[in-house]
Amino acid sequence: MNASVVDLRYKMNDVLKALDRNEEVTILYRGKEKGKIVPNNRMQKPLKVEDHPFFGSVQDYSQTVEEVIDELRGARIHDI
Repeated sequence: MNASVVDLRYKMNDVLKALDRNEEVTILYRGKEKGKIVPNNRMQKPLKVEDHPFFGSVQDYSQTVEEVIDELRGARIHDI
């Protein structure tokens, strides 16, 4: 989809609908291309929890979550 600066101002709903259809929106200023708006789902793929590098990094940790949080917080939480 091509959209002028005026279209961005007055027809933003149409631009957003085009993005929902996974279309790129080319921004025109005085008939010349100035930039593109790319749908968000094209820019980054959602990351699953299992794919995160931290997932499972401390599998054989012997402390409970509460003990780890207390250790991380340290004395500052007990001073309150």
